[in-house]
Amino acid sequence: MNFENKVVVITGGTRGIGLETARSFLKMKAKVVIFGSKEESVNKALSTLKEEGYEALGYYPNLNDYEEVNETIKKIYDKWQRIDILINNAGISANKKIEETTEEDFKNIMDLNVKAIFNTSKAVVPYMKKANRGVILNTSSMVSIYGQPSGVGYPASKFAVNGITKSLARELAPFNIRVNAVAPGIIKTDMVASLKEEMIAPLINKIPLGRIGEPSDIANAFLFLASDMASYITGVILQVDGAAYN
Repeated sequence: MNFENKVVVITGGTRGIGLETARSFLKMKAKVVIFGSKEESVNKALSTLKEEGYEALGYYPNLNDYEEVNETIKKIYDKWQRIDILINNAGISANKKIEETTEEDFKNIMDLNVKAIFNTSKAVVPYMKKANRGVILNTSSMVSIYGQPSGVGYPASKFAVNGITKSLARELAPFNIRVNAVAPGIIKTDMVASLKEEMIAPLINKIPLGRIGEPSDIANAFLFLASDMASYITGVILQVDGAAYN
C-alpha cells in the first residue's frame, strides 16, 4: 500500500478508532489531518502522535456547521492542493429506551452521525472531482445490520450512514471517487476496555472469533479500502465484527 504524500482527513480522529487510523496512515507516510470536537482533545492527540514520532495537523470545526467545515477543508486544500481521502469517523452512541429519549437526544445523534457526514462529504467532493479521484470512507456499525435493543437513534443513524454510502458511491463513481463504509463490531475502545471481566465475557460469547476487536482491526480495514488494492470496490458496507451477532 502506498499512501506517500496523500492527504487524509479523519473526523473523530482524537482517540480510539480515529486516532489509531491516523497513526496507521502516518506509518504509511500519508499527510494526516485529524478533526476533533475540542481544541484540547485535538492538541492532546497531536502531542501523542508527536511523542511517537509522527507529525499531523488538527482542527476542531463544528461538523454541524457546513460553512465552518467548508472553510476548514479549504484551508487543507490550499496547503497541499489535494485531498485524497476523507474518513468520516466522528459519532456518538445512545442506549436509552425510546420513552426516555428526548427529541433533543434524537436530533443530537442524527446531527453528528448523519448531518456531519453530509457536510464533510459535500465540502471535499468538489476538490476530488477536480482531481478526478478520491476516497470517502464512513464509520457505520454492526447495529446498522442487526439493530439494537435500545437507543433507537444510534442504529437509525447508522442505517442512514449506509444509505449515504451506497448512494454517494453511485453518484460519484463517474468521477473516480469511491465511497465505502466499515461497520465495526465490539471494539476495545476506552469505554469497552474499562468494563469489568464479568461484563466483557458475555460479549465475547457472542463473537465466533472469540475476541473483542482492536482499533487496529478497523484501521486496517480503512487502509485497505483507501488503497489501490480496493480500486474496484465501492458502495460496500464492510462488516468487521468477528461474525458477532446481536
